[in-house]
Amino acid sequence: MTALKRIVRRWVHAVTVPVAERAARSYIAGPELADAMLLARRLQQRGLACSVCPWDAEDTPAASVAHSYAAARAAVSEERLDCYVSIKAPSIAYERDLLIQILRASNGRSRLHFDSLGPETADPTFRLISEVLPHFPNLSCTLPGCWRRSTADAEWAVRQNLAVRVVKGQWSDPVAPIDMRRGFLEVIDSLAGRARHVAVATHDPLLAREALKALQKTGTSCELELLYGLPLQGAFSVATEQNVPVRVYIPYGHGWLPYSIRKALRNPEILLWLLRDAIGHHSRTIYSN
Repeated sequence: MTALKRIVRRWVHAVTVPVAERAARSYIAGPELADAMLLARRLQQRGLACSVCPWDAEDTPAASVAHSYAAARAAVSEERLDCYVSIKAPSIAYERDLLIQILRASNGRSRLHFDSLGPETADPTFRLISEVLPHFPNLSCTLPGCWRRSTADAEWAVRQNLAVRVVKGQWSDPVAPIDMRRGFLEVIDSLAGRARHVAVATHDPLLAREALKALQKTGTSCELELLYGLPLQGAFSVATEQNVPVRVYIPYGHGWLPYSIRKALRNPEILLWLLRDAIGHHSRTIYSN
């Protein structure tokens, strides 16, 4: 049986990698930092802010990932764009020294954001933020609406004066799954009137409208953040209606996060995401020319 399992895992791995690489092409600006900067400049000309994130390949050494994050920070600072860099703490092995190198790479005071991955990464990510926050206060984090813990994490983020990005989330709560939309709005309510700044990260027009209204009603600084590669029109019209700024999250590189081979091998749901995104066709009208 063990030998059979190894054979099956090798077969799934062989199928998953090319599918995942194809899926990633729907979401990345290109393989290089220059591709992301070109798109960021184009977006700024159209009045849109951005965030950029290098997507590292599976098993890339932490030091190499940190170097790519630092290069992105330096480029954003040099370009003087309304832009910040998003990083994934697990990709730098939660190493404080590597994080400090990344933070020091910017001559300015641009924000550094910590993306969310699986639930098991939340606590070590927040501990890392706490370690450097006294010296580098302009930090932000992502809170998924599909985790029960996120309302408590929102309280922590408010106490730390962090900016927050709220997402539905791709990894379900490991204990008791909850409705993503309901959880999303509960996190928004926890932040409304209290958080320094909130990014509403959804392409769902109805959810975006409700969340932005709740934040604006309490005078909370907010914006709509959208993922490059997904259709923008519906959510973008809500931002225009609510008179809030729009930011576009721009991944680049050779990797294919938010997917992971290890997770895909254990979770059929992720395999379905890969297949969907590999064959999907997303409108990019706003990005062209």
